Amino acid sequence: MTLSRFLSVCSLVLALVFGVFASAHADSIQDVNRLMKQGQHGQALEQVDKHLAGKPKDAQGRFLKGLILTELNRSGEAIVVFQKLTEDYPELPEPYNNLAVIYAQQKQYEKAKQALEMAIRTHPAYATAHENLGDIYARMASQAYDKALQIDSSNTSAQTKLSMIRDLVGNRNAAQARPAQAAPAPEAKPVAARPPEVKPAEPAPVEPPKAVEAAKPVEPKPEPKAAPLAVGSTSADVARAVQSWAAAWSKKDVKAYLGHYARDFKTPGGESRAKWEADRTQRIDKPGAISVTVDDVRITPEGADRATARFRQHYRSATLKTASGKALVLVRQDGRWLIQQERIGR
Repeated sequence: MTLSRFLSVCSLVLALVFGVFASAHADSIQDVNRLMKQGQHGQALEQVDKHLAGKPKDAQGRFLKGLILTELNRSGEAIVVFQKLTEDYPELPEPYNNLAVIYAQQKQYEKAKQALEMAIRTHPAYATAHENLGDIYARMASQAYDKALQIDSSNTSAQTKLSMIRDLVGNRNAAQARPAQAAPAPEAKPVAARPPEVKPAEPAPVEPPKAVEAAKPVEPKPEPKAAPLAVGSTSADVARAVQSWAAAWSKKDVKAYLGHYARDFKTPGGESRAKWEADRTQRIDKPGAISVTVDDVRITPEGADRATARFRQHYRSATLKTASGKALVLVRQDGRWLIQQERIGR
């Protein structure tokens, strides 16, 4: 797994992931991209810092800063940038992918694996993360076989497997070099390399600058009240609960939003319920309107008091527009369908 491969992939999808920005914003970002392609990373960093001074929350500028810091071998600072992006924009897989770049450089393969798993959980169709995760597994396997041979140098099985892994990694490195020959780029500027076989996974649609006004969140419909379980089918009741949850989120009604989660809700990463609620409250209460809508809702009943809802979630704010698959496991408690588990992907 090479740094240039990761960065080239992320640079390739960057313009697609953050598709809707004003013209002044675009000019500023284009200047940063131009400086990066010219290998003038110091000047690019100065330019992006100026941009972020006026737009400190801008996701695209922050992502570019992380790339630049990585190029300048300021890994610690780059990690901070990408980690904060994953906190503020958990729907985006690219920051997780770039964290894995740095961890792999540092031979922290377990951390790299965890970052890539988060990228895949966020975007299950992100083929690059799947491929990179395979590379990480190969590196970890090589380390394990090396350790086995250190303990028992006569272990012929470990010798054979280690040889196979090294051949595989060697072939991968050779295969990755071929696109670079077809589209040459200076070795010091891996960001400019664009392997033709790599395709971004379900990028957000590119829209012209005038779409900024159209991107203003539509006034959400009033939050529907939860219907009694005795009325209508289980699927209809669960679907109404999902729509009610999305409406509360759109209205930034934190109390109603959190009220859609069950008492035994499984928080991400096993953190405490109090910490999770505090983090969600902080994110939802940020200035600016948001819109959350769901479509293609599919309900799978799993008994009288449990069901899974799978759907496409569309999130929109003044600076971010994403669409991703999501699944909610709901249980019936106190006459309502409440969320017990939430995960990205269907």
